[in-house]
Amino acid sequence: MIATRDAYGKALAELGKNNPKVVVLDADLAGSTKTINFKKLFPERFFNMGIAEQNLMGTAAGLASSGKVTFASTFAIFAVGRAFEQIRNSIAYPKMNVKIAATHAGLTVGEDGASHQAIEDIALMRSIPEMVVIVPADGVETEQAVKAAADYHGPVYLRLGRARVPVIYDNNYQFKIGRAHLLREGKDVGLIATGLMVAVALEAAELLQREGIAAAVLNVSTIKPLDQEAILDLARKTGALVTAEEHTVLGGLGSAVAETVGESFPVPVMRVGVEDVFGESGSPKELLEAYGLTKENLVQKAKEALWLKAQS
Repeated sequence: MIATRDAYGKALAELGKNNPKVVVLDADLAGSTKTINFKKLFPERFFNMGIAEQNLMGTAAGLASSGKVTFASTFAIFAVGRAFEQIRNSIAYPKMNVKIAATHAGLTVGEDGASHQAIEDIALMRSIPEMVVIVPADGVETEQAVKAAADYHGPVYLRLGRARVPVIYDNNYQFKIGRAHLLREGKDVGLIATGLMVAVALEAAELLQREGIAAAVLNVSTIKPLDQEAILDLARKTGALVTAEEHTVLGGLGSAVAETVGESFPVPVMRVGVEDVFGESGSPKELLEAYGLTKENLVQKAKEALWLKAQS
């Protein structure tokens, strides 16, 4: 069990050792975002911009324009909410080489409540032209995604969490931007998940197997560019899909999948995520259960998708 923000801090420190062009900016949250690991090793390449997220993004763009590989970190709610205009106009529009590594995304910020729970960030970032959107499933994938983001020339949004999540991958796994990864084969229904919901989808697949339902599990860690080929392949093989994300069902992974199959190979798509409501205060476990981000709800949605498939 490791939080993806912790894996980010570790990977960022390693990246700094190998690439002198890497610089890091933070909004007075280095201890929480784990950029403090980089700060301790390379204080001359670390910039605390204070609680001024719009200035953080503008300065990140300026450093990128001078040839730096720039990582800008703060909580997701402040990164995409308070600084959306700067991300759009100063980073994405001129295609600046800035990596927005936003931590504390989703409901699992926990007790901080709705004001700090970014459940709209994927929708906002995938709507911006030229923006790559990555949501790692575990610590291993996070470390590789950080390196891949640094190697990619252009703007990247990297969504990271506060809560510890199960480790899914071993060191043989190879992350690639724009490529989904099939974790489990299945012919009856496809479970398409991102972030911490990938581990939940694997658990749901086990429950479905006990009932004689073969569920495939696809990890879509790059929301944009979306691996449409992998999604359509799963749609053709199973004829029914369920998406799962720690995000609103509006505009995130579920929407992206529905758009893809709706245009090319229509099949039933059930979406598991936060409905059209705000979060509330509670422990991560309590919140995931309260909002239906559970293996049991995935199983139920899979059965609903199978019923719809049978009607067609």
